[in-house]
Amino acid sequence: MADIEKAFTYRITLLRHGESAGNVQGVYQGRAEFDLTEKGRSQAQSLATHWQQGGVTFDQIISSPQSRARQTAEILANSLSVPLEFEENWREIDNGVLAGKTLSEVKQHRPFPDFMSPYDSIGDTGESNWDLYLRAGVVVKELVQRPPGSYLVVSHGGFLNRVLYVMLGIFPQANFRGARFHFQNTSYAVVYYDPGRHIWLLDRLNDRSHLHNQTK
Repeated sequence: MADIEKAFTYRITLLRHGESAGNVQGVYQGRAEFDLTEKGRSQAQSLATHWQQGGVTFDQIISSPQSRARQTAEILANSLSVPLEFEENWREIDNGVLAGKTLSEVKQHRPFPDFMSPYDSIGDTGESNWDLYLRAGVVVKELVQRPPGSYLVVSHGGFLNRVLYVMLGIFPQANFRGARFHFQNTSYAVVYYDPGRHIWLLDRLNDRSHLHNQTK
């Protein structure tokens, strides 16, 4: 770890929010607002304790303003005494008319098309896969224009996938095919960046070690 941090001036931790009411209900959350469950709050607090015990520090927490991410970030910021700011561009996918609907509701009323190019809108009125990729490019650029340091970002599983696409040089494909990165509730990825060489290093993915005593 020490050798990595000598070679890379940015350490970026990408964290998915804790369990939300929408997760429990099994809906496509998108931009719909759902609060954390008690389990979700416990997950966030367990993570804060885990990082405290491990001596993990951050210079800044940046969060999506959506309630499930905001509440997760606030628990971490208060426990770790790290400044917190909210950025609109870290919100989840705008999935149009799918927001807040269960899979059965979507299949019944608005079946998925057989083919979607990266340029087709999700849920009729939402972002396209390409829109997501471009938005991810904006937030990654803004991250590495900050001073070198350690940053924690609290966001959403769908959008964090596109952020990793940008960092790792992967392009969107039709029908959302291609690489997928697993982010369970309060799991996180750790990525290092060296701007002098423009090298990204994915060091950790879907880390949930702080939940080893909790029911998966």
